[in-house]
Amino acid sequence: MKKVLLFICLVAVVNSSFAQTDVSAKYAAVITGSSLKKHLSIIAGAEMEGRETGTEGQRKAAAYIEAQYKAFGLQSVASLKGYQQFYPLYQDSLKSADLTVAGKKAEYGKDFITQLNTNETGKFKGNKIIVAGYGIDDEKYSDYTGLNVKGKIVIIFLGEPKKDGKFFLSGTGRSSAWTFPGIPKKLETAAAKGAAGVLIINPTQETFNERAVTSGKKTNVYYPRTTTGAKSLNHAQLSHAFAKNLIGNNFDTLIKIVRAGGTIDRQWSTENKTKVAFRFEKYRTVINASNVVGIVEGTDKKDEYVFVTAHYDHLGMRNGLIYYGADDDGSGTVAVIQMAEAFQKAANEGNRPRRTIVFMTVSGEEKGLWGSEYYSDHPFYSLDKTTVNLNIDMIGRVDTERTSADTLNYVYVIGHDKISSDLPVINEGANNKYTKLVFDYKFDDPNDQNRIFFRSDHYNFAKKGVPILFFYDGMLKSDYHKPTDTVDKINWDLFEKRARMIFHTAWEMANRDEMLKRDTPLNMGTR
Repeated sequence: MKKVLLFICLVAVVNSSFAQTDVSAKYAAVITGSSLKKHLSIIAGAEMEGRETGTEGQRKAAAYIEAQYKAFGLQSVASLKGYQQFYPLYQDSLKSADLTVAGKKAEYGKDFITQLNTNETGKFKGNKIIVAGYGIDDEKYSDYTGLNVKGKIVIIFLGEPKKDGKFFLSGTGRSSAWTFPGIPKKLETAAAKGAAGVLIINPTQETFNERAVTSGKKTNVYYPRTTTGAKSLNHAQLSHAFAKNLIGNNFDTLIKIVRAGGTIDRQWSTENKTKVAFRFEKYRTVINASNVVGIVEGTDKKDEYVFVTAHYDHLGMRNGLIYYGADDDGSGTVAVIQMAEAFQKAANEGNRPRRTIVFMTVSGEEKGLWGSEYYSDHPFYSLDKTTVNLNIDMIGRVDTERTSADTLNYVYVIGHDKISSDLPVINEGANNKYTKLVFDYKFDDPNDQNRIFFRSDHYNFAKKGVPILFFYDGMLKSDYHKPTDTVDKINWDLFEKRARMIFHTAWEMANRDEMLKRDTPLNMGTR
């Protein structure tokens, strides 16, 4: 009798395994080359005008994605009151900028310029100016040690010091946050020290060309970002000739030090009794962009989440030419659409995932990962309960570096050895079982000069501790960011296979007993 019972149990396990396999394979089959082509021909069509963030083309693409989610039957996120998470973008125009030093009015475009996105309408004045080096206040290096800048106008240089060819603060060949985002961080520091205002010197920009002057009068659309949310200060950037009149003969020596990346000793921080007054006024236009979100609600683990993402924006139109962005990232966008359809079909037929699957196409990636940054700072679901982000950015073509037939059945996978040791086990298991692609991990090298890990939307999940996998075809050369990135160049069979592999991976991650472990250091530095 025991042997009979054991046999029955084994049969049940095997049948259950096959049933699960059949279920996953059944719904992966919803993802087809013909369906991908149907959606991509619209997303990367002329009507979308290249889908540049903040434009009508981007809004048309968002409306199309939303319509597909609704047609499939995906739910919206309750807190959004719809299928789009809107976030603000700014475009600033200069109304006036006046700088007076020692009673003499400076000439805009010759003596000084302003940055619209880091200045706000307002004014400052002071009776003393003081050089505060690079304007850095860090535990490893500070220009403010022993320096009293309260109520004074601070002069700072852009950049940061080096030592033995490496940046002093980072200890590497890459600069720190004092260089990028740089200016906001330095302005907030000066404000915290009590400075009245800031005058900036760019050591490599002696005079101002037409482009610099024009950009100071009207900005492109930008994402409103601050480093800490702290108080900031208005500022003006000085030409070298004008700055020399303020600093005196020490200016030439200081410029040499800064250009060489040297530290600035306290001897250069002398005060001058000089009256400075700055008045600034601008007009701001607010433009809404959005992330498009649809969900397939889970069952017993519905309060845990699997995010599947791609960016639907591209470069728009330039000089009358449409940048279609079929591969970048129309391919990822329509893969998300197809996976959403497959998961919803499974749910409709009684095979709902255990965890909630969130299908989110984001905008602003091409501008600086804006949409995913906004989400990571304003999540509608707990990031602690987000088990993984599977991000898809360019999976429709073959890397120009791959020329032989045996190398074409591949996809680049980024993030497999970061944050969670579960990632490669699940991903490789799903691939070996269903699709048998070759996984190439070369871009996971921390020394990768392309820095692919930092260049798509998964980064904003990873830096908040969420395990990520990023899928990518490597098209950095041929047609990348060119008008020739068109639908006709997509490899449909390979595209279908990659999308199905990601579907199987998402299926496993959505239905396993435990969330993914977070047991591996990121060790990739910062963006």
